[in-house]
Formats: sequence, C-alpha cells, structure tokens
Amino acid sequence: MATEKNRLTAIAIRQAPPGVLRDGGNLFLEKRGEASGKWTYRYSFAGKRRDMGLGSWPEVSLADARRARDGWAAILLSGLDPISERSRRRDQERADMSRSDPTLEEVARATFEARKPALRGGGERGRWFSPIERHVLPKLGKRRISTIHQTDIQQALAPIWRTKTATAEKAIGRLSMIFHHAKLGGLPADPFTVEAAKHLLGELRREVVPIPATPWPEIPALYAKLSERSGSSFECLRWMILTAVRSDAARGARFEEIEGDVWTVPPERVKGREGKVTAFRVPLSSEAMRFLEELRAVATDGYLFPSQRRGKSLTAEAVEKAMRVVGQEGRPHGLRTSFRTWVQDHEAASFDVAETALGHIVGGRVERSYARSDLLEPRRALMESWARFVTGSKAKVIPLPKRAR
Repeated sequence: MATEKNRLTAIAIRQAPPGVLRDGGNLFLEKRGEASGKWTYRYSFAGKRRDMGLGSWPEVSLADARRARDGWAAILLSGLDPISERSRRRDQERADMSRSDPTLEEVARATFEARKPALRGGGERGRWFSPIERHVLPKLGKRRISTIHQTDIQQALAPIWRTKTATAEKAIGRLSMIFHHAKLGGLPADPFTVEAAKHLLGELRREVVPIPATPWPEIPALYAKLSERSGSSFECLRWMILTAVRSDAARGARFEEIEGDVWTVPPERVKGREGKVTAFRVPLSSEAMRFLEELRAVATDGYLFPSQRRGKSLTAEAVEKAMRVVGQEGRPHGLRTSFRTWVQDHEAASFDVAETALGHIVGGRVERSYARSDLLEPRRALMESWARFVTGSKAKVIPLPKRAR
C-alpha cells in the first residue's frame, strides 16, 4: 500500500539515534531513546493534516506498524477518516461488551431500576442503592461482572464488615440481588460469588441496640414540657405521644386527612413496601381533638405542623432536635416504645389491639385474609386511656400561642 520505497529496517531502527524516523507511506517512528518510541501514521482528511498513533515501539514491530498503516490507508481511500472510524469501532466494541459482559455498576443500576416499583418513593426513601453506591461501586463498579471474584467483594466490604454491621449486611444482600438479576438475564455472573465472599468475611455478631426511649412514667412530665413550648417541632412530638404513630406519619399530617375523630394516614406515609401497605386509621382521643382545634386556630397552611419552608412538612432532624432541647435522651421513635410498655404494664388490652394501635401487622397472611378488622373501636378506648395518663394532674397543658410564620 505504501507509495514510497520502504526505508527502515529493524536493525536500522535499533542503531538509529533518537529522533523522527521515516519509513515511507506516511509512516513515522519518533524514537525517544535506545529502547522506546511511538509509531504515527500521517495523512490528510478534508484538507487537514492528522496524526494517528499506531502504538509504541518495540511493542509494535516495524512489520506490525506497516500492516496497521496499510489497513487505515485503505479506510482513508474509502472516504472515511481513519481516526474517527477507529473511535467509532472502539465505541461499538464497548457497547457490545456492555451487552454481553457489563460492568458491575451497569448491572447494579439495572437491578435498582427493576426493583424501583416495589420500593417506597422509587427507592429514594429507603435508600436501597446507597450501601452499594458508597461502599462497593467506588472499588468494583468499573469491573466487568464476569471478572469479579469473591476475594474482590471481601476486600471491598472488609473495612465496614465489623464497624458498620448494618450497612455491610445491606450491601452484601444487595450484591446478592444484583448477581441473581445478572444471572437471570443470561449474563456471566455467578451468585455463589457473593455467598463465598460472605463466608470469607466471617460471621457477624450483631448486637441489637434498642432505640433510646423515654420511660413511660416520665411521659406526663415530657408532655407538659412540650406543651409549654411553641413551634411545630414541639407540637409534632405532642401529637406523636397522643397517637403513637411514626415520625413520617406525624410530620406530614394534614387537616384534610382528619374526618371527625379519625385521622387517616395515607399509604405513602405508612411503613412498608410499595403496593403492600394501605391507609392507616388512627382514633383521636379527647385530648388529641382538643389539641387539634388549637392547631386549627393557628394554622397557616394545610399542614398540622408546617415547616419554616412554606408548603413543606417538618424534617425528621427538626423533631429530633426538639427532643434534645427539652432534655430528653430518648428518640422520637422511642415514644412508641413508651406507649407499648405502658400498655403492657397497665392495660388489659389484647396483644392484637396493642400491636394494631402501633400499625404493626398481626397474624400471618392467611389469618389476615379472614380477620380484616382494624380494631378501631377497641383502639379508641385504649388511646383515650393513654391520653388520660399522658395529661395526668401533673401535666400542665398551656394553649398554643399564635405561630410566627
């Protein structure tokens, strides 16, 4: 293909001093030292000179460089730019590789997308992807899934295996789902790789640490402290005490969700998997209704507990901060434990009533298919009794001051 007589030989290259050596047919070798250099094919396309690298010498021999030059010269004669055509081919090769043997990150994101419909808030609320994104992908994300060995996973998770146990367990569980997803999709992935990595990481001794909870005898005093303060965060905590609901349900409470003395928490704020939860009815005690009227009197929008950002509900951090402000070591979620322990110690309420009051699922799937009552009336009596305890004679309740918005 060369139009000029070849001028170089392997011996001549080795003996030549550093500099630019011309072989003919627009093939050049830039010799940089006694044993290193770079091959270049120089051509013109659309009136512009272009230099196309063909590899390093001596890794690419003179014969190999000539064959490569001849091949790209033929592409040039066909009317294509050799450099652009090489880029196109490389992109195509990467695309073909991604279909037949994608990277771990590609499979992980595909698995996440496939599972999103079953996750709350499209997976954002429960942060399904976070353990993988933070602790696995930075180390293994660019690797082809077929090349990942159990020791790779072991090394990636070892730093958090015993220091961040809960996160590590989530990460290894998500990886198992990802490898199963890849396997079912016909990709070269073996789910046993994850199981083997888990074995190599060793057994976990996970100690369950209960969420700090205010002892139930201290609840009346806490309610009194909260009643003496204005602000959505303190008011939200009072509502959580009276209703025994979770923080998500209380923080987003809206007046339109309450009809008579029943508050219906919509499914999107009820704990559980997407499509597996239903609205939860909460019977409101006399104290809760009295408190509700106070909230209506100072309401500035549809939220019972509006944020300083108009039209937004409170954040979990704001409610937790309010607990600290009133000197409570317990967490907002621990107020549910306070309620449940009080029931266990004082009330004759059945297990089913007490658990249903907390929004817990009682019984197996078959049992629930027959016993469909949400026990609203028994729960109403229980919540009334709880409210009387909460607002005992020592609990001084002060009407709400007008909110400054």
